Amino acid sequence: MEKSNSKRALVTGITGQDGSYLAELLLSKGYEVHGLVRRSSLPNTGRIDHLVQHLEGDSPSLTLHYGDLSDSARLFSLIDSIHPHEVYNLAAQSHVRVSFDEPEHTGNTTGLGTIRLLDAIREIDSSIRFYQASSSEMFGASPPPQDEKTPFYPRSPYGAAKVYSHWVTKNYRESYDLFATNGILFNHESPRRGETFVTRKITLAVARIAAGLQDKLTMGNLDAIRDWGYAPEYVEAMWLMLQSDTPDDFVVATGTDYSVKDFLELSFSHAGLEWQKYVEFDERFLRPAEVDVLIGDSTKAREALKWEPQVMTPELAKIMVDADTEALKVSGTPWIDRPYAAV
Repeated sequence: MEKSNSKRALVTGITGQDGSYLAELLLSKGYEVHGLVRRSSLPNTGRIDHLVQHLEGDSPSLTLHYGDLSDSARLFSLIDSIHPHEVYNLAAQSHVRVSFDEPEHTGNTTGLGTIRLLDAIREIDSSIRFYQASSSEMFGASPPPQDEKTPFYPRSPYGAAKVYSHWVTKNYRESYDLFATNGILFNHESPRRGETFVTRKITLAVARIAAGLQDKLTMGNLDAIRDWGYAPEYVEAMWLMLQSDTPDDFVVATGTDYSVKDFLELSFSHAGLEWQKYVEFDERFLRPAEVDVLIGDSTKAREALKWEPQVMTPELAKIMVDADTEALKVSGTPWIDRPYAAV
């Protein structure tokens, strides 16, 4: 593959919420972006279609490649041919509740996928900078506030797989002198959030109820407390980590705490509705092991990376409700309640 003079980045999980925002950011900075896409029978590029459709010229800045984190040979081949300056590993089976149903698949992709990438980088070019998407779910039952020194106590197969990826990233950094960094991102949401995640499930329901298309919203644990931020701001922190002089690990969070019940109140009240009239409990949404409180301390990222969150949970809820309301007006597509919702 002919190499351009611009910086090249490989983004796994480019079709996801974070991948789409990161691709936008990198393209705006003049990067040549390559994205890893899993083959499926239905199109799964909805979040980046606007980027693909607006590319011009003979040498497009965005190229998509079929592949999967479970295929080490394919990952090796792609890194060898693309020869990226930076690799952002955002791909995973990222649904916490589903990880209890598919623990082996979760471990194979969310956990082992990371070491497959790291080993390819080690063998091909150790100067490639690597970002690993770690997760606040690694902290699990450890009391808040959680920072880079807080012990991990995962409460799901997803959290445990992320702990493996986190530690193997540190191990390869220390063993092979790789520029490998972990971003421990706390919950971050947006209108592009998957529909089975609790925040988006709520805002979609609010839009549909306000439009008279839905009567009830079924929920599980309303007392779980989370530190919710805005995804476009969090991908900027990812990029900043790979621009540092030395690799390190960083918590990315707002430092604020809101319960699921709070998010319900913020979302429904923004549409002029009382959430208590529409929300019903359903035990299907409970996890076998719950994570009660996640609140991040991002002092290190604020000081070292000069990163500051701007959008807090109340504004985030309004952004998401407004986006879902407008999307419903445009498409009129009904939303079907799914059996799982993750926090």
